[in-house]
Amino acid sequence: MISVSLLGLGMRCFSWHVVRKFSLTEEEQFWDVLQHVEVEQCDLCQDPYLFVNGISSHDLHQGSLGNCWFVAACSCLALRKTLWQQVIPDFQEQEWDPKRPEKYAGIFRFRFWCFGIWTEVVIDDLLPTIDGTLIYCHSNVENEFWSALLEKAYAKLAGSYEALDGGSAADAIVDFTGAVAESIDLVQGKYSETISEQMKLFEDLLKVHKRGGLISCFIALSSGSANEVQAKTGLVAGHAYSVTAVRKLHLGERLTFSFKAEKLFMVRLRNPWGNREWNGAWSDNSEEWKKVSSAERKSLGLTVENDGEFWMTFEDWCKNFTDVDICRIVNTSVFSIHKTWEAKMMHGAWTKNSEPLLNRCGGCFDNIETFLQNPQYIFDVKKTEDKVLISLQQEDRRRSKKVGKGDNIIIGFEIFKVEDNRSYRLHKLTVQERVATSPYINTRNVFLKKILKQGRYILIPTTYLPGITTKFILRLFTDVPSKLRELTADKPEMTCWSLLCGYPRRITQIKIHAAEGLQEQDGSGGADPYVLIKCENQQVRSPVQHNTTSAIFNTQVIFYRKSIDSPIIVQVWNSNILCDQFLGQALLAASPSDPGEQQTLQLRGRGSQEAEEVPGHITIKVFSSDDLVEL
Repeated sequence: MISVSLLGLGMRCFSWHVVRKFSLTEEEQFWDVLQHVEVEQCDLCQDPYLFVNGISSHDLHQGSLGNCWFVAACSCLALRKTLWQQVIPDFQEQEWDPKRPEKYAGIFRFRFWCFGIWTEVVIDDLLPTIDGTLIYCHSNVENEFWSALLEKAYAKLAGSYEALDGGSAADAIVDFTGAVAESIDLVQGKYSETISEQMKLFEDLLKVHKRGGLISCFIALSSGSANEVQAKTGLVAGHAYSVTAVRKLHLGERLTFSFKAEKLFMVRLRNPWGNREWNGAWSDNSEEWKKVSSAERKSLGLTVENDGEFWMTFEDWCKNFTDVDICRIVNTSVFSIHKTWEAKMMHGAWTKNSEPLLNRCGGCFDNIETFLQNPQYIFDVKKTEDKVLISLQQEDRRRSKKVGKGDNIIIGFEIFKVEDNRSYRLHKLTVQERVATSPYINTRNVFLKKILKQGRYILIPTTYLPGITTKFILRLFTDVPSKLRELTADKPEMTCWSLLCGYPRRITQIKIHAAEGLQEQDGSGGADPYVLIKCENQQVRSPVQHNTTSAIFNTQVIFYRKSIDSPIIVQVWNSNILCDQFLGQALLAASPSDPGEQQTLQLRGRGSQEAEEVPGHITIKVFSSDDLVEL
């Protein structure tokens, strides 16, 4: 037995205690200094249980380790039975049975969603103590150990207890559930000032909570302030809290004269320490609760105890907290009364190569020369408009903390609307439209929610700086299947058939911006036009624009051309139920010498470039190159 200094507690006697005596077979790294510590085994108590009277968010109390974020995540997890049963599988079989002690094997199993894969972690039943008391996470019931054992399993996944000293509740919740995490800066978003944005956020949190999502929040430290110091409000800066309820509180009729509205927007929070609560309006002992009926207080589960759980108005919450992590359990079940999503997940990596066409770590959009040397993923939006959820998650780096490399790198992604028929990697930005940019931040997960119009898109995940290598997973959720896939080829493959049928000699990009001044096709003075672009044996059709003679299309196409002397034909048609009507066309030579600026072309009848003019003109951009990897 040796003495060690642990987390500023001074020179104390350190030992491992077992929940039940069992031979030690697992040597688990704690701090580097403890790798060769002789351990002493003895029982913490004589009647240990995994759970005592079930599982509750009140079971957990943070220990000496700086992992309030982990305890806050566990408090959130405890609220959802279906979720914690995934993390603690077969919990009844793992429970201690005093009537059948021979069943006890001294090991426990936990499951974590580790980089897209459910991974089982097995631990023994030794727990670190000082003077017979658990050092780290523990229950408020002396003989309940699920939280301490879960913390040990998570520490094993991360590499050590030391790796849990500082972290993100969102990361832990994702590891527990596979949720999609969104982090919101309440200060930057000015949620305490803008009431309309505040109400949108409340409704979003309410929906997430009702549908089984998990929410945690945080108060960032101001410059020069000490960590985890309690303010006059009772709240602790540099500290994570779990959100255990989101409610609209209805007030009694006799009280409506005192308020501008008949209901309040409220959140309930829990401090992982199990004490130190908010002492402002609607705190446990505040006068405001007298204005609420006893039935309403009972339905809210209001307790007047210093147990770390308390209520706040949403307005006060926005004013006092700086960050919120929203973890959505995205519904992909086909048997559901709620909205379901089509999910697609891709594993990828930023890798380095001296050859530009093979390099896959080009950095963010600011790095103009190398940006497109990142992995590229293509997907389709089939509906007129579709809300998409995108989550980019980098590899967990906590195992590298002990060698000083455990910090997350700054990551993010860009989305471009591209040609409707693109099948190869993008090499130059010309006609493509930059439609979305995620936050760039050094968190494990980056999230974006966006409404996209019908068309084809390329999503480019990047590190902020070029030349940084690591793995990532990309998840995309859409209303209908998106056909998300990685683009790996730079140009069409040269095969034996190319010798017989020919190989492309030129690449051409076209963007049809608009068609204006078209001939009226119905009694109301409108038309239902669309464009049809033809090149050799290929053709691409745009969506129909209804009831207009001046239509905005913004349709993009790309062709790999074998016969460079044959023109590209752009036709305008009117959509009808029985038979579509031809409205006019333009022929494009599309040579590399053509100007890349926007140009307006008169529509003509069928035939040559000299065919008779017809009403209307189209606005287009054309880019061509004889280098197939230039565009």
